[in-house]
Amino acid sequence: MSKKSIRFFNDREVRAVWDEDHNKWWFSATDIVRAINDEEDYVKAGNYWRWLKKKLNTDGIQLVSITHDFKFEAPDGKQRKADALDAEGVQILGTHYPNNRANAFLNWFTYSDNSIDGQSKKKAYTLIESGLLDSMEPGTVKCLQQIHAYLFGGLYDFAGQIRTKTIWKDGTLFCRAEYLMQNLRLIEQMPETSFDEIVNKYVEMNVAYPFMEGNGRSTRIWLDLMFKKRLKLCVDWSQIDKKRYLEAMRRSTTDATYIKALLNGAMTDEIDDREIFMKGIDYSYYYEQEE
Repeated sequence: MSKKSIRFFNDREVRAVWDEDHNKWWFSATDIVRAINDEEDYVKAGNYWRWLKKKLNTDGIQLVSITHDFKFEAPDGKQRKADALDAEGVQILGTHYPNNRANAFLNWFTYSDNSIDGQSKKKAYTLIESGLLDSMEPGTVKCLQQIHAYLFGGLYDFAGQIRTKTIWKDGTLFCRAEYLMQNLRLIEQMPETSFDEIVNKYVEMNVAYPFMEGNGRSTRIWLDLMFKKRLKLCVDWSQIDKKRYLEAMRRSTTDATYIKALLNGAMTDEIDDREIFMKGIDYSYYYEQEE
């Protein structure tokens, strides 16, 4: 199975498939057009792409990187071959787009891989593929620190380190630093033998906010590891809408009902499906993108 990735531009999916032979990503051409045009309809985006490809060809602009060798999941859930562009082809397309709408997309496209999130996301892929998670003890503070250290090592000097400062975020005061370690020990001791217990533990860890940055991305992997080891289940994060998730997590500080309902509706027993976990990473990082 090819490695797959989903990136998000203005909440539009841009799917990609990894080419082992040439060591590069190929991006869905229709997704790129859909993202640039902010088009909801896949059919309209596909039609526009076919028109644009002919127009560029007529104008003497050759998108030489077009390939039909990779499959992408269609809206009906089936895998179908589709036009794909490598990074060079994407930039050529954006540079010669009929209007200036592609400028913001190109800025995002060239920046996304080199940002801290982009680099951390690559580390997350490696962590999932490495098998290291299997050696970690789920539900422990040490496990969460190991995950955070792997995701952000070399990117933040505090990677894997419990914060020693009291912080606010978006008007929310998190656990005061002087009480944080005591609170984390109590959370670690919380049971994790059922769905409700695991989610309760996840919610409490989210409220504690143990790191200066990177809490959400780390704790979602931590949560899935508990589900996998204790219940033989995991979350298919691609089934959870970003806005609904963020709202549910906001409410969870006083009422975990909403986040439990969201997670419960996205549980799967496909714990050995590599693509489920890879998509989970994509969506986890997507949740952290600012609007």
